[in-house]
Formats: sequence, structure tokens, C-alpha cells
Amino acid sequence: MSASTHFAFERDIVEIEERIARLRETAAKRGLNVADELRVLTAKLDVLRDETYRSLTPMEQVQVARHPRRPYALDYIRGVFTDWFELRGDRRYRNDEAVVGGWARLEGRSVMVVGHQKGRDMKENLRRNFGMPHPEGYRKALRLMRMAAKFGRPVVTLIDTPGAYPGFGAEERGQAEAIATNLREMARLPTPTVCVVIGEGGSGGALALGVTDRILLLEHAIYSVISPEGCAAILWRSAEEREKAASALRLTSSDLFALGVADEVVAEPPGGAHADPPSAMAAVAEAVDRHLKELEDTEPRLLLANRWAKYEVLGAWTEGTGA
Repeated sequence: MSASTHFAFERDIVEIEERIARLRETAAKRGLNVADELRVLTAKLDVLRDETYRSLTPMEQVQVARHPRRPYALDYIRGVFTDWFELRGDRRYRNDEAVVGGWARLEGRSVMVVGHQKGRDMKENLRRNFGMPHPEGYRKALRLMRMAAKFGRPVVTLIDTPGAYPGFGAEERGQAEAIATNLREMARLPTPTVCVVIGEGGSGGALALGVTDRILLLEHAIYSVISPEGCAAILWRSAEEREKAASALRLTSSDLFALGVADEVVAEPPGGAHADPPSAMAAVAEAVDRHLKELEDTEPRLLLANRWAKYEVLGAWTEGTGA
């Protein structure tokens, strides 16, 4: 792990990882037996990871959700599903590569998978627009979800975006309308739907793929109406107050489960999904498969009624008599 891909709270973890790497390199060069030393350092690393990741602040959770080595949608698609066949284009304007989607199989079951996709380097991030979809990305997603419903197949969405792209071109092509249409159409899609927030779940850009029968969050994922920096800039007139904003937004997986927004928190391996991607993918595969099994025999009419009831009870309000 390089200095550019870790955060302040990971400093001690990185130090031990580097010591282990140096020890292995030295042993390989000199033919030394360092099994005992490695065992001690590895045990220390496991304990430190567990303690660190069990006591993260909300803003540190945000940092983990944004970690540049965290698995992205295509990583999960290739690690969780089989027979992936990507479909492109919204049939109106172009193919938005900030959203990927297509047919795949999970435990022999044919499903439509749609997700936000970020890039690993600057070139790919420019191609993927940093995971921020244009309206044609949402229209592509809806086209694929409607196709799944037509063939009676479930939909799985993988959410990981800072938010929808707010540029002039996106606005001119109907960004708000595209998101609103997805909200409406996903609410009445007559097929089982499950979403997994795998990293950032930012604002309407995330919600446009998130009106599903089941909402799952990875342990260190976040789901929020606005970023902590944006919230701090509005409420405190300074992005430096992002720690306060992150706490106030209740954006962590544990907060969202307690609030009834998330149906399940999927545990991540010690050190987060980026520390052990195969284990994270196995956990996601098990959770998605389990929820689809619970949903797949439900009649469409009951499925829609249950989905409507689910969202109708979210949130709370009070009525005043007026003074």
C-alpha cells in the first residue's frame, strides 16, 4: 500500500504491512527462515486491523468507502457472477461508461446486473467520469431493468457514486428527469430487485439505482443525501467542518440499519473490502443470493405492494397545529 492510497488512521497498519513485506523480501534473498517472526507480525496486524476498523469515526468511514483500492462494480460482477455479458447504450444518445450493465448468472439464476463504475487511474476515471453518470447512464440502466422485467428476471444493482454528474450538458439532456423517471419506474418494476451499496451512495445519483425490494450495505459503505463536504459547506460555510457533517448525516451502514433504510449490513473482512476482495465478494454473493431466494417466488402484485409499503414507512414527521 503506497502513501497515496492510505489514510491517517491506517498509518500503523501500513507500517506493519511494510515490515512484513521487507522481512519476506530479505528472507527470499538470503534464504532465511522467518516463519516465527512473520507469525508474530501477522497476528499483530490482524489485531490492529480489527481494533482500528471497529472504532472508525463517521468521516473515517467515508474515507474507507472512497478508498481507491476498494473493489468496484466490475470487480464484483466478475467475482460474484458468471457468464457476464455487457449491454451498452441508452438507445437515445450514447453509451455512458459511468454505468455498466448486462446479463449474468448467480448460482445458476439469470439476473440483470447494473452498477456505477469508477476508474482506477486518471485515464479510466476520465472515461468513467469518476463514477458520476450522465442522464444517458440512468436511461441505459432503466432500459436494462425493463428488459429484465420483460423476461421475468431479477435485477441486482451495485451502487458506488459520489452523485450524478452536475455539468451543463447533463442538465441540458435532462439529468433531473432521468433520475426522477428511474425512481418512479423502479418503484413499479414487476420483478425482484436487490441493491448493494458497495462504496459511496451519493444523493439522487445513487438513489436512481436504489429503489429496490432489498437494500444491502457493505459494512464500510455510506449512503447519504449529500457528501459531508457539501453539507458542511452549506450548513457551516466551510468544508473543514466535514467531521461534524458526517456525524449529523447518519450515513454509516450501522446508522442506516438502525433507521430502517438498510435491510442488511454485509460484513467486510478485517481492514475493509480492499484488504481482502475475495472475502468481500463471497459475502456479497451469499447475501444477494439469499435475498433473491426470499423474493423470487413472490407474485408481482404482492412484490409491488410490499415495495411500496417499505418506502412509505421510511422517515418520520410531526404535524403541528400552527401558531
